[in-house]
Amino acid sequence: MPKADRFVLKNAAIATMQTGGQPYGLIENGAIAVNGDRLDWVGVGADLPDEYHAWDSQDQGGRLVTPGLIDCHTHLVFGGNRATEFEMRLNGAGYEEIAKAGGGIISTVKATREASLDQLVHAALPRLDAFIAEGATIIEVKSGYGLNQETELNMLRAARKLAILRPVQIITSFLGAHATPAEYHGRDDAYIDEVCIPTLRAAHAQGLVDAVDGFCEGIAFSPAQIDRVFKVARDLDLPVKLHAEQLSHLGGTELATKYSALSADHLEYANERDASAMAKAGTVAVILPGAFYTLRETQMPPIEAFRKLNVPMAVATDANPGSSPLFSPLMAMNMACTLLRMTPEEALAGFTRNAALALGLRDAGMIASGMRADLAIWNVRQPAELAYRIGFNPLQKRIFGGAT
Repeated sequence: MPKADRFVLKNAAIATMQTGGQPYGLIENGAIAVNGDRLDWVGVGADLPDEYHAWDSQDQGGRLVTPGLIDCHTHLVFGGNRATEFEMRLNGAGYEEIAKAGGGIISTVKATREASLDQLVHAALPRLDAFIAEGATIIEVKSGYGLNQETELNMLRAARKLAILRPVQIITSFLGAHATPAEYHGRDDAYIDEVCIPTLRAAHAQGLVDAVDGFCEGIAFSPAQIDRVFKVARDLDLPVKLHAEQLSHLGGTELATKYSALSADHLEYANERDASAMAKAGTVAVILPGAFYTLRETQMPPIEAFRKLNVPMAVATDANPGSSPLFSPLMAMNMACTLLRMTPEEALAGFTRNAALALGLRDAGMIASGMRADLAIWNVRQPAELAYRIGFNPLQKRIFGGAT
């Protein structure tokens, strides 16, 4: 299909991901009119208004069209790798044991601090290309491997540069409250006050941050410490999200809902009370099967409670060098289904409609008139095929902002 300002996709199975109708919001024998970077009309092909008949058109041969995929939780920018720790884990070391021994996040901090801005960008591009090759059009990227002002800002600059070098939207999250660096060992509060908060203010002043995140866990920061960061985020009018209840139940979800967080992520140790609070606050549950798989966890997030209380569930790769070296949205969908018992429809909604909500985006994640022209065209007929296969990419074409 040639690039065009205005065109129509015809004879497609369209998973609009709108709610209240057919599963997946599916339209058989559908058509989509694309006008610049927006969708102008969506519906059954036989009902296509006359005004669109003169537009350039492409017969999709019954292929599936979905919204462009959205990954709402990644750590895509980092230095080095942690293959050694992967091997340690397989030899019996636990996540907390590795972290306390100076591994985990801190080992990536060293490699990231040693990398220049250009090196961070160069290292991240192949990872980003893997996402784009699977139909991703919007990707969230966190800082959090610098833990000093210079490197945290460099990570955010690298994330911004990725969106210049590739046709993709990058949403940045400041994750200065990810871990305490070695030079502040035993002085977590001092790190928050002397490094994390001043760096957040600097990132905001430089236009580098779209949201604020934190890691609320026994090996990271307490709810009270994260609360100090979130107060500054609120003063700066930045939305928040939180790594919560991943390894224990520390009260992170309660804190997140207090601030009407966009999302609470991981949530293996969350409970029905947490789910109820999230439903009331409008906080999305971000399910991260890659970390669950890599860490060989057995405690599952309360998927049924989220369903019962209508908490939107997003799914993301958590792409990072340690606990989730997963760079495939399609594989993450399969894992969400096979490991965590989500349905294929929930998994696809998790990478489209609900992922958009987790990033505060209201014009993405669904196929409807007025929405962004971010689409993925797949060589499959049924939406469930995207989560069904393992290690197979059926993407035919990706459309970003109306451009192919």
